[in-house]
Amino acid sequence: MKVAEQLRQIWRQAARRGRDVQTADVAVGAEAGRKTLALPSILSPIHFPGRHLPKPTPANLRRFAETPVVRRAINVIKDRIAAMDWQVRVRRGVRPEDVAFLARKLRALRRTLEEPNATDSFRTLMEQAIEDALTGGFGAIEMEPTGDPERPAMLWPVDGASIRINARWDGQEDTPRYAQALPGQLESAAIELRDNQLMYIRMNPRSFTPFGLGPLEAAFETVNQFLSAHRFAGKLAANSVAQYALWLNEATPAQHDRLIRWWQDEIEGTGRVPLLSTEQKPEVLRFAQGTDADLRLAWQEFLIRMVANAFGLPPLMLGLEADVNQSTASEMADEAFRGAISPLAMLLAGHITRDLLGKCIGWHEFEFVFNELSARDELTELTVQVQLLQAGVLTVNEVRAMRGLAPLTCNNTAQGPGKAAQQLG
Repeated sequence: MKVAEQLRQIWRQAARRGRDVQTADVAVGAEAGRKTLALPSILSPIHFPGRHLPKPTPANLRRFAETPVVRRAINVIKDRIAAMDWQVRVRRGVRPEDVAFLARKLRALRRTLEEPNATDSFRTLMEQAIEDALTGGFGAIEMEPTGDPERPAMLWPVDGASIRINARWDGQEDTPRYAQALPGQLESAAIELRDNQLMYIRMNPRSFTPFGLGPLEAAFETVNQFLSAHRFAGKLAANSVAQYALWLNEATPAQHDRLIRWWQDEIEGTGRVPLLSTEQKPEVLRFAQGTDADLRLAWQEFLIRMVANAFGLPPLMLGLEADVNQSTASEMADEAFRGAISPLAMLLAGHITRDLLGKCIGWHEFEFVFNELSARDELTELTVQVQLLQAGVLTVNEVRAMRGLAPLTCNNTAQGPGKAAQQLG
């Protein structure tokens, strides 16, 4: 009981410090305040069973995410999505003239995402959520409405590993669905969050568990084997692992000990040429081939390919450039965009639309979209849009909306699709 009381006291002090730090964000009368802690992982991992289920994530996932191969796989996906151009627009099926204060709401939503809190930008906020999603299958962002029409909500990144899911959630808005708990903290002291207060991004959702499955979790054993093989190869290349021995035939124990001392004192590490004068020539016994095959480079390359498969990336993106030419490299880059980057970007955009714009703010007539998901490069997208304009399939304002631009007036659109296509090109 003393330990539990100490844990609760530490949590109260940390929560007070967190609330004091967040007072700087309260600039307007009804400004939102953060409930969760930014860095909750400070105590030893102890789990007390209850209705809030913690995800059984291996502790080594965070450490594995800092290794070169995994870091490269995460950055390929994360940096591409975070650098995409985006927009908030009226949903399909909703007429703009039916939305009251349309321009002001669009401006407010843009500001909310560009300035989510006092310290983060849109990119830094999304990078932290994507990092957690790729590492452990969880990406968490806290959402709090402000009541200010110029900034309707504020957002904060949350450590997804500290989020527990209520297994008994009944789907009601007032029932807590999530809770943030420190490692080793009692369930009664956890911070409960409703469904409209937390954006919880699950990768690879499954029906038998409320938790997602991250690519690094799927590649856990592969990464562990790669690190073991890499350490062995490093020791072997540094000559810290002996791969040969000297055999002296018919040597007495005294001669044997004297040779060892002479070799260690006079020859080893000096670069001198050893001179041996014995009745019989000593023989070198090799335990390995003495080539690069001893480093198990082919095995390490296979493991890198398995890591790439877990992240949905071609091996080219992780530095394996064998049998790659100009045509295959372009196809592999397209495969990486369609198989790894585009699905996660669409998942993230759907969560922002449903959780932030719909549940938290209550503006269901808007949606969040990335502008660069239809084509991987700008030239391809521009060519398709010009052809659709010339064929009369799209209007100028529809194309401008796809590119995140404001609609033109009636005078500017009266030139016809051909003239507009020339200007767009």
